[in-house]
Amino acid sequence: MSEKRRERRVREQALFTITLISKDTTETHPKIIHHTTEDISLTGARIHTNAFLPVGSFLKIDLSLMDPPRMISAYAKVRWAKSVYADELFELGIEFVDTSINIIKALKEHFDKTEREESSE
Repeated sequence: MSEKRRERRVREQALFTITLISKDTTETHPKIIHHTTEDISLTGARIHTNAFLPVGSFLKIDLSLMDPPRMISAYAKVRWAKSVYADELFELGIEFVDTSINIIKALKEHFDKTEREESSE
């Protein structure tokens, strides 16, 4: 099977928080906290969470990158979702939307550093 993703993905378990943003109102819902990514790219991420979020949900993601240490915030849309364990753990594919140049630059720097470290091991 050929790879269909537009961007390379880096396997990384980074911590993040999610704020679900309603389409109908500017009101935000409580944060879903302390979950992890499985992999990240410039266009999205695969994440694990204990809360089911339907496909099409709009999110604000606050992601903690370890090396170099920094916090980034981005908006995303849930592209796919599946139950991993008895409807208590879910895996979601999210796509970053309206991503600022500064966030893309921070992700590129992070990926380049991670790739250099992996190739030197």
